[in-house]
Amino acid sequence: MSTVEVFILAIIQGLTEFLPISSSAHLILPSAILGWQDQGLAFDVAVHVGTLLAVVLYFRQEVANMAIAWFNTLKGQRDNFDGQLAWWIIFATIPAGLFGLFGKDFIEAHFRSALVIAGTTLLFGVLLGFADIKAKQNVSIEKLGFKGAMLIGLAQALALIPGTSRSGITMTIGLMLGLSRENAARFSFLLSIPAIAMAGSYLTLKLALEAQAVDWSAMGLGSVLAFVSAYACIHYFLILVGKVGMMPFVVYRLLLGAGLLWFVLG
Repeated sequence: MSTVEVFILAIIQGLTEFLPISSSAHLILPSAILGWQDQGLAFDVAVHVGTLLAVVLYFRQEVANMAIAWFNTLKGQRDNFDGQLAWWIIFATIPAGLFGLFGKDFIEAHFRSALVIAGTTLLFGVLLGFADIKAKQNVSIEKLGFKGAMLIGLAQALALIPGTSRSGITMTIGLMLGLSRENAARFSFLLSIPAIAMAGSYLTLKLALEAQAVDWSAMGLGSVLAFVSAYACIHYFLILVGKVGMMPFVVYRLLLGAGLLWFVLG
């Protein structure tokens, strides 16, 4: 990979991992449109490490509180909401893990195309817009409940289909369940931590088994760029979504989906 490709793809990964516009779609598009070669497993591992570090560092206080409270629940102390939230996130991650384990190879073989991305970009963009317009409640994360957390977790499993957007579909369901925009985004980001860790671990294991050559300089640069762009994205997205909502991202998805359809069918 050239330095330009590393720079562009790492920034794309960092920005789109947490925006409701699909990181997988944007990483596939350069190869589909510009003819770039696939970035390879090593680079995928690097950018996953960067985005994982960004979200953990940004929510370091919440993560630390949940970790401590979770260990306390093992000792029988269950009156702390942080401990409950940790269990919700663990159980809500299971559907994506199972779907990835049994369906990832099939999805990669049949759904990594510009046409599929166009369709899912449009479909889930419309759903996000509908949720943003119709969901006027302001339910706190505490009121979400285990059932609500699991519904968001089930929705997250669909994000393995390119163009769906993990953050987009989880925020959509969160809004439909009555969460405020900020709380829907915050829960989505916390839920992303084990999801990104699982994906990164899977890719690392696959890389080790295939014994591919590794360009360490590209991996290092990609990881740093993904970290910086992801951290900035989380910070400014939480500010922006509280002021203008999801509609700018809905419009972007609709334009992107229409453009992809024109590119594929034109």
